[in-house]
Amino acid sequence: MFLIPANSKNGKLIFSVFTKFDLILVSSGLAVSILSILIFGPSNLQGLIFCLLPGLICTALVVPIPNYHNVFTVFKDLIEFFYQRRNYKWEGWCSKDEFK
Repeated sequence: MFLIPANSKNGKLIFSVFTKFDLILVSSGLAVSILSILIFGPSNLQGLIFCLLPGLICTALVVPIPNYHNVFTVFKDLIEFFYQRRNYKWEGWCSKDEFK
């Protein structure tokens, strides 16, 4: 049995927190928010919140949380859990035994 240090993947991450996909997701969300502010020029608070929503959602998805990489990873794992195959094949130590 080998013990792996808790921070062994930090060297592969940008700023020891983000992957390339995380940075692309945040930058695209922020770009859409900035472009929507420039194009629509919101005149009230509701319009401003609507324009900032893509950036806020993308930023919230890449916030690091304990026991997972970030919120996006939690959503991805939940979707995989609910939509993957649910009947598990038994492959224990007695799976080759035949019952007669």
